[in-house]
Amino acid sequence: MPRSLRLALAEFRHRPGRALLPGVALVVGVACLLAALALSDAMVRAVGDGGAVVPPDVTLQVGTSYDSRAALDQAAADRVAKVPGVQRVLLVRQVDVDLLLTDGRAGDRRATGDVEVDRDGLRRIPIAEGRSPAADGEIAVDRVTAFRHDLRPGSTVRVADALGKPLDVVVRGITKRGGSGDRPLVVVGEELAVKLDPAPAVVGMQVVGGDATAVSAALGGGLEASTVVDHGPESDDSGDLAAILLTFSILALATAAFVSSATFRAVYLQRQRHTALMRCLGANRRPLVVANLVEALVTGAMAGALGALLGGPVAWLLGGLFDATGVSTMLGAPALEPALLPTTGHLVIGVVVAALLSAFSAVRPSLAAVRVSPLAALRVSEGATPDRAVARRRFVFGTVLVVIAAAMGGLAVMMGVGGAPSIAGIFLVLFSGIFAMAGLFGVLGPVVVPALGRLFGSVAARFGGAHWKLAAAEVRRVPQRSASVAMPLLLASALVAFFAVTMGSAQKLEQEYSDRPQADAVVADVGARPLGDDVDRAARRPEVAASVVLHSVRGSQLDAEGERTSTDVAGVDPNRLREWLSAAKVGATGAADFREGTALLSPNFLERLAVRVGDQVTLDALPGGARTVTVVGTIPNDILDYSDAVLADPRLGPATKIIVALKAGTDATAYSDAVRAGLPNAPTVLTTTKVDRDAESQRMMDLGMVMLMVLLGLSVAVAVTGIGTALTISVQERRKELALRRALGVTKGGLQGGIVAEAVLLALVGILGGGLFGLLYAEVTMASMGVLVLPTAAAAPLVFGGAGVLVLAVLAAFGPARGAAGIKPAAGLASG
Repeated sequence: MPRSLRLALAEFRHRPGRALLPGVALVVGVACLLAALALSDAMVRAVGDGGAVVPPDVTLQVGTSYDSRAALDQAAADRVAKVPGVQRVLLVRQVDVDLLLTDGRAGDRRATGDVEVDRDGLRRIPIAEGRSPAADGEIAVDRVTAFRHDLRPGSTVRVADALGKPLDVVVRGITKRGGSGDRPLVVVGEELAVKLDPAPAVVGMQVVGGDATAVSAALGGGLEASTVVDHGPESDDSGDLAAILLTFSILALATAAFVSSATFRAVYLQRQRHTALMRCLGANRRPLVVANLVEALVTGAMAGALGALLGGPVAWLLGGLFDATGVSTMLGAPALEPALLPTTGHLVIGVVVAALLSAFSAVRPSLAAVRVSPLAALRVSEGATPDRAVARRRFVFGTVLVVIAAAMGGLAVMMGVGGAPSIAGIFLVLFSGIFAMAGLFGVLGPVVVPALGRLFGSVAARFGGAHWKLAAAEVRRVPQRSASVAMPLLLASALVAFFAVTMGSAQKLEQEYSDRPQADAVVADVGARPLGDDVDRAARRPEVAASVVLHSVRGSQLDAEGERTSTDVAGVDPNRLREWLSAAKVGATGAADFREGTALLSPNFLERLAVRVGDQVTLDALPGGARTVTVVGTIPNDILDYSDAVLADPRLGPATKIIVALKAGTDATAYSDAVRAGLPNAPTVLTTTKVDRDAESQRMMDLGMVMLMVLLGLSVAVAVTGIGTALTISVQERRKELALRRALGVTKGGLQGGIVAEAVLLALVGILGGGLFGLLYAEVTMASMGVLVLPTAAAAPLVFGGAGVLVLAVLAAFGPARGAAGIKPAAGLASG
C-alpha cells in the first residue's frame, strides 16, 4: 500500500471525528444542491411534462427566419395545401378567453386558449384527467386553475364570448401542464374558439405529409419548413425555477467550500506537531500533501453521500414552503412534490462534487501546513501572534484593497448623481463590493473580526456576565480562524441585507410613484371590448368627483428620424377632461385651450416628433384618415392610459376606458363593488383601483422576497456550520483550560454558556457586520443608478431571519458545548 494512503487511513483510524469534521459544511452544501435538482425535477413534472407537444401525425413544422416579417396566416396555409403530398395544414392558433370564475365575473388576467383539432394524432396539449374538448361547449383547464377553483372533469364553468356575454361550458379535462403565473391556460375546440375570439392569433404552422423543400418553396421568402424529428414538448418554460435554484445552490456550495477550507486549515494546524515530527524523521512534503488530499477525498465522498440522502427532505421542506406561500403557483405548479430519496445519478453527483470540492478546499491549507519548518511547528502554537512583518504586509495590502473599493464606489456614485448612470457604474459597484469584502473581512479579517467580537462582547458582558468577556477573548486568541469562520456568514448576511434593502427601496420608490396624481379608479373591459353608455352611467356614481371617457385607437406615425412607430391616440370630451384634471389635481399645460382641432401630446411623443407647443402636426393612420391638429400643451402619458396624443373628439373611436377621480374620503373598494353590482350583465367589465394596484404590487414583492430569503438562507445555513466546526476544534484545543475552569468551581452549565456565547458572538459579527456592509452597498447601487432614496427594508423578515441565524448558531454550538461540559477535571488536566 502506498505510504500516502497509509497515512490517510491512519488519520481516520486514530481520529475519525477530526478527519471528518471538514465535511460537515459539505454535507449541507450538497444537500442544498441535491434539493435544487430534486425541486427542478418536480417542477418539470408539474409544468414541463405537460407542455404542448408536436402531434404524432405532423411531419413538417413551419417557422420564420430571425429577421423576417413574413406572416403565418391562412394565405400561407392555402399555398402549402396545394403542394403535392401535403395531406393537411394546421394553423396553430390561440385565442384569449375570459373565464368567469370569481363571483361570475372575469379576472384581470385573460386566459390563453389553445385551439385543438378534434382528431387523434393532431392534438397538442396532453391531458392528465378526463379527455380533450371535442364538442362545442367543452374546455380543458390547466392544473393550477383546477386547483385554485376546485375544478374537475364534469364541472360547469362560465366563459364570456366575443361580445362579453356569458356561456356555460363543461370542463372535460385537466391538462398535465401548470399555469403561466396568474394567467390560466385552457384548451378549446374549433367551434367554441370562433365564438370566443373571431380573430385568433396564429403562432405556428404544422403540416401533415409533403416534402420540406417543396413546402418551403410554396411558402416564399421568410418562411421555412423543417422535418419534425422530435414529437416531444415544443418548448419548456420549467427551467426558470431550476436556473434560480441552481444559482443559489452553487452559492451555497461555494460557501461550503470556504467553510471546509477554513476547517481543514484548523485541523492541519491542530496536528502540526505530528506533521513536524514526521518531517524531522525524514518524511518528504509530497507524501504528506498527497495523504491530506486522499483524506480530503474520502471525507468529501462520505459527506456527499450523506448530503445526497438529506437532499430529498430539504427539497420536501422547501417545496412545502413554496406551496404554502404561493410561490409554486406563481411559477406555474399547483404543488411541488420532490422525491425524498435521491436517484442514482443525483447520488453520484453529490459524491463526486463533494469529493472534488473537499480536495480543492484542502490544497492550500495542506501546502501551507507542510511548508512550516519542523522546528517552528514544534514550538509555535496556533494562537501565537504572527510575525510583525507579515502583519504589516497584511495591513498594507488590506488597506490598499479598501481604498480601491472606496474609489470605485465613489466613482459609480458620481456617475449616477451626475446624470450618467450606465452599466459601467453597476460593474464598478460590483467590483467595489468584491474588493471591499476581500479587504475588510478577508485580508484585514484577523483585525476587524476580533475587534467586532470585542465590541459585541463588551456590550453583552454588561448583561450576561463574564462568559461574554471570555468568549470575546477566545475570538481574539485565534483571530485568523475567527475571521475564516465569520467570513462566509458575513458574505451571506451582506447578500441578504443587500437584496432586502434594494427591494425595499424599490418598493418605496414605487409607492412614491403611485402617490403621484393618477386615476383613483379605471373602468374597462378586460378584453378591450367597447364600453356602452350603461357602463358610463354605472361609473358616474355620487362619490365620483369627475370622470372622463377615453375613446382610444391605435395608429402609426413617422417620427423626426423618419421611422414609423405605433401610436396610441385617445379622443375625449374636452370639458370632462378639464373637470377630471382639476379633480385629480393633475397638471396639464394648455388644458384651457384644449378644444376641437387641438391636441395634447405626451412629452415623449412631443420629443419624438421634434415639434413644439403651437405647432401643427398630422397624426397618420387613424380611423377615418389622418388628422391635422394644433399642439396646445402636454399631458403626462401615464395619466390617460399611456396615450401618446389626446384629441378633443369623443367620436374618434369606441369608448375603451373610463378614468375616475373619487371624492376625498371615498372607499375605493366600496366604489369598485358598487360599480360591479351595477353592471350584472357586463361580467367582463372590471374596476381597477389604486388600492388594487398597490396590493398586487405588494403581493409580487412579498413572493419575491420570500423566495429570495429562503434561497439565500441556504448559504446562511451552510455558513453557520462553520461556527459549529470551529467550536468543536476550539473545545479540543482547550481541554486543559476547560478542565481548570471546572476544577475552580465553574459548573457544567457555565462551561456550556461560554461555548454558546462564542457561537452567538461569531453569529453577531456575521449578521451585523454583513448587514451593515450590504446596507452600504445597496445604497451605493441605488445611487449609481441615479436614485437617491433613504434605505428601507421590511424589518420583520430581517429581524426574524437574524433571530433564526442566532438560533442556528446556538444549535451548532450544542454539540461542542456538551463535549466541553463532559470534560472531567482530572482527565482534562492530565491530557497532553
